[in-house]
Amino acid sequence: MPTPKRSVQEAARRRPLVPNDRKAAKEKSRAAMREDRLRTRQALDTDEERYLPLRDKGPHRRYVRQFVDARINVGEFLMIAALVFVVLSFFQSLAVQSAVLMAFWFLIVVVIVDCILLRRKLKRKLTEKFGGPAQGDLWYAVTRALQLRRLRLPKPQVRRGQYPS
Repeated sequence: MPTPKRSVQEAARRRPLVPNDRKAAKEKSRAAMREDRLRTRQALDTDEERYLPLRDKGPHRRYVRQFVDARINVGEFLMIAALVFVVLSFFQSLAVQSAVLMAFWFLIVVVIVDCILLRRKLKRKLTEKFGGPAQGDLWYAVTRALQLRRLRLPKPQVRRGQYPS
């Protein structure tokens, strides 16, 4: 069978820039995007590595997630404390407002110390296991530690106290 001419091959590959049925093409594109988002959402629930967003992929990030989820982090309670602070700040009593403000500042200092300790311990563990933390791993751990456990994505896959090996 002879090789086809170049012009014939180019004509066979040629497609219009804009499809003939734009409405159908738009619907098809939306359906594909919807399917992709659904797959990603399911991966965030089940921790399926293949479909996770790029920021959550890899063995380093899985280890960081498991390490943070196994701890009781003080930062988890910061948002709840902030809500209590807002409600209690409506009281007109200067003594109540002063006590609430001092307690809130104390909690913020405790959260900062907890995050520093988390960072140090996790850096040591990552160095033992992987030879050192990858770029962004420690910041990823701190931001995850500040989120309420129920609201974390990908969802926690380990119980408290069940540290990764």
